[in-house]
Amino acid sequence: MAGVAASSALPVRVLVVDDQTLVRTGFRMVLDAQDGVEVTGEAADGSTGIDMCRLLAPDVVLMDVRMPGTDGIAATRRIVRECPQSRVIVLTTFDLDEYAFAALRAGASGFLLKDVAPADLLASIRAVAAGDAAISSRVSRRMLDLFSQSLPSGPSSAGEDAMTALTAREREILSAIAGGLTNTEIANRMFVAESTVKSHVGRILMKLGLRDRVHAVIFAYEHGLTGSRTT
Repeated sequence: MAGVAASSALPVRVLVVDDQTLVRTGFRMVLDAQDGVEVTGEAADGSTGIDMCRLLAPDVVLMDVRMPGTDGIAATRRIVRECPQSRVIVLTTFDLDEYAFAALRAGASGFLLKDVAPADLLASIRAVAAGDAAISSRVSRRMLDLFSQSLPSGPSSAGEDAMTALTAREREILSAIAGGLTNTEIANRMFVAESTVKSHVGRILMKLGLRDRVHAVIFAYEHGLTGSRTT
């Protein structure tokens, strides 16, 4: 039992990648003040971030998008491919940043604005480390505006075929995810247990062949599931 307790107490190890020293210092100060989180390293560009990820194997990488040299998109793509034990949260200053959305497509597990509240940042890090994903409702609402300008006129036939595998409830939950709702919020809105929502989300990801919650949001936007909202 003691071994189990010790294992569960291991901190979430975080690597901060940002070209601005003050930003890295700020995130380190916030995270070092929290229990259960350890900043294991810092990198000033994407290339160094990739190298440090290989060396340190962090649980979560906080990744800036716009950096000289190897930017956050390329670095995210490499880390997802070469460091599967590490998950990436993309950070950006701008609500509508096409580069940041491209990083999500590259495999990032979260998207947060740099002005995120410390409590929300910590919750997102823990969620991503636990295998979930984190995307702020503020950002997810903006995604539709961005994608509506660049998506093809209709969904792919493969996506349509995958959609037929979803039940009506699963479609409803996928729409709620696209609206930026957390599992807790979906459970409260649908008057079901949070564990029930988690089970539905897991089945949705499996049926659609999606990596995580963020890519479920992208899929929902691409296949027109953002017009309806749970009530």
